[in-house]
Amino acid sequence: MHSPVRSGTIGATDVGEPAGVDVVYGCGLRRSAVASGEPLDREGDAMPDIRPTVGSGALVLNATYEPLCVVSVRRAAILVLSAKAVCVADGEGVLHSARSALPVPSVVRLTRFVRVPYRTHVGLSRRAIFARDGWRCAYCRGPAETIDHVFPRSRGGPHAWENVVAACARCNHTKGDKTPAELGWRLHSLPAAPKGIAWRVLGHRAPDPRWADWLDLREPEAA
Repeated sequence: MHSPVRSGTIGATDVGEPAGVDVVYGCGLRRSAVASGEPLDREGDAMPDIRPTVGSGALVLNATYEPLCVVSVRRAAILVLSAKAVCVADGEGVLHSARSALPVPSVVRLTRFVRVPYRTHVGLSRRAIFARDGWRCAYCRGPAETIDHVFPRSRGGPHAWENVVAACARCNHTKGDKTPAELGWRLHSLPAAPKGIAWRVLGHRAPDPRWADWLDLREPEAA
């Protein structure tokens, strides 16, 4: 049974990183107001030093269990220790401070609801194009090394999801400023903007398997 959802004091910046560290994807880049870089607890005392640990990050859920963003394991631990979040899934290992130990958080849920403006589209980037196309050339299916505009930009083609594909250097050079139709080539799939909550929250970042339940990544069971 889920605990009641409360709205109030936690702001969007509370899920951000300490000064000098970036938060990746979903919530955007945010900075802590703590000039020293050391997060403070509710009484204003410095939190225990959390030693670095191996891990790609932790998924942050809103109080309603809706995925918000990915933060570092250190930031997730600070949210839990300051009672701004509770851990709902552990990762591997244990974080140690001078006086306590905490299982590495993999998924945390904020204790209060945060209103965060969501992006209506996924940002277009080279790495995102590679991720969408599986790091394969859209023409020959060889390893992707660059990106290509299906309808050449020199002829008015837009720099948009629907006109950009991953390509190998050879196909890119051979194609030049021609279209696939002019060369008799065929795209293996029509390029389109990626959709889904995982893309909105993670961008081109590979998801941790432990996040699958919250990002709708479970494969349907066979009948």
